[in-house]
Amino acid sequence: MLVASALVIITVATGGYLLWRKLAVPRLPVGIVMANGRTEAERVDVASKFPGRLKQVLVKEGDTVTAGQTLAIMDTAEYEAELNDARATKRQAERQLDQAVALMAQRHSELDLAVVELERAEKLAAKGYTPRQVVDQRTSAKITAQAAVNSAQAQIDLAKANIESTAARIDRIQTYINDSVLLAPRSGRVQYRLALPGEVMAAGGKVLTLLDVTDVYMTVFLPTQDAGRLPIGAEARIVFDAAPQYVVPASVSFVATEAQFTPKYVETRSEREKLMFRVKVQIPREVLEKYAAWVKTGVPGVSYIRVSQDAVWPDYLTVKLP
Repeated sequence: MLVASALVIITVATGGYLLWRKLAVPRLPVGIVMANGRTEAERVDVASKFPGRLKQVLVKEGDTVTAGQTLAIMDTAEYEAELNDARATKRQAERQLDQAVALMAQRHSELDLAVVELERAEKLAAKGYTPRQVVDQRTSAKITAQAAVNSAQAQIDLAKANIESTAARIDRIQTYINDSVLLAPRSGRVQYRLALPGEVMAAGGKVLTLLDVTDVYMTVFLPTQDAGRLPIGAEARIVFDAAPQYVVPASVSFVATEAQFTPKYVETRSEREKLMFRVKVQIPREVLEKYAAWVKTGVPGVSYIRVSQDAVWPDYLTVKLP
């Protein structure tokens, strides 16, 4: 019985030692610090610009999309009707312009005749062949003809203004129709589909949420003594809990200008009581593009950051990718 107990104790102790050796983290060199965090990606919401009914959603959650790809389409039946009405109004205004131009030609002809008759009457009156009353009549006729020309010009200007106004209305409606086709603002992956075909969307209503899987970073928190000497662009490494055999290259892209309390899910309670600086550790775009199919957000891991340029990376933090 005693021997059996001793064997059990030895077995447990040996197993515990081996487990400790496996889980033990080697001591970091001076100038390199570590912090826990989770991966995040730039998120983009695809929303309707104008209110309306959602007609189609062409992608589903998890799909990879490219910049400019059509993701969803709003119902444009009402806009199409307004567009047809505006085009008809423009054609009407163009016909009115043609009529005004023709009328202008007529009025100019009448004015030219009135001018000639007035000049003739004045010459005859000067020689005493025509009474002054005729000159006055020809003068009045000329004034009337000039007024008719001015009126015809006003009709031309009004018709042109109507055409320009209607053209602007057509462009505006066409913009509504164009904006009813929701395009991907950047390449990425569909994270959420927030609306279904048939739903009535308000202006700014969110339809989809995209993740830019080429803009992924890990947010970590560092104490003042480390963040204070950390330059933008500092070299870093990331080791994910799900794939500890790989070491991903990274660099510091952001350091907060003000300290804050560390969120609960990142550190222990004692460390949360200290003020920390938020730091973004960015994974290179070329790495993310190569392994885009495996990129996910919310994956926990450890960031190792070189806060001193003289620090040398240990062998176990040498970059290693699949």
